[in-house]
Amino acid sequence: MSDYALGAAIVLSGSLVGIEFCVAVFINPILDRLPGVGGLSARADAARVLGRSMPFWYIATVLTGGVSTALLWASASGTLAAIATVLFASTIVLAVTVLVPINNRVGRWSHGDHPEDWREQVGKWDRWHYLRVVIVIAGFVLLIAAALIPTA
Repeated sequence: MSDYALGAAIVLSGSLVGIEFCVAVFINPILDRLPGVGGLSARADAARVLGRSMPFWYIATVLTGGVSTALLWASASGTLAAIATVLFASTIVLAVTVLVPINNRVGRWSHGDHPEDWREQVGKWDRWHYLRVVIVIAGFVLLIAAALIPTA
């Protein structure tokens, strides 16, 4: 059973890493290179769409990490799964306290209705998002390591 839970946590966190890395390294930089406020509508739409779907993904990742931790508790794999789960949970705290408020503002903007400093605000979101990407990568790596430890 622990193998299935750990496998699910790895798949969820790996796909989470993929989407968050893609947003940070490819999508947002491409949108930022659009002239004028060209990237603003796309960022606003992404803020609304991803803002509705990503919480479930993060929660599922924490839950499967927690189940893996519980099933592997008395082992080195359990320790690694626990640390990974704490890291994933910390990204939820980061999102709720810092990223979501910015994301909610961005989601309400349009070409004709946005603040003058919109680029600075999305830049602040990007910088915090880079930290989140590093944290989810670390959690993912820890889950992979937990899976590689032989169990008796």
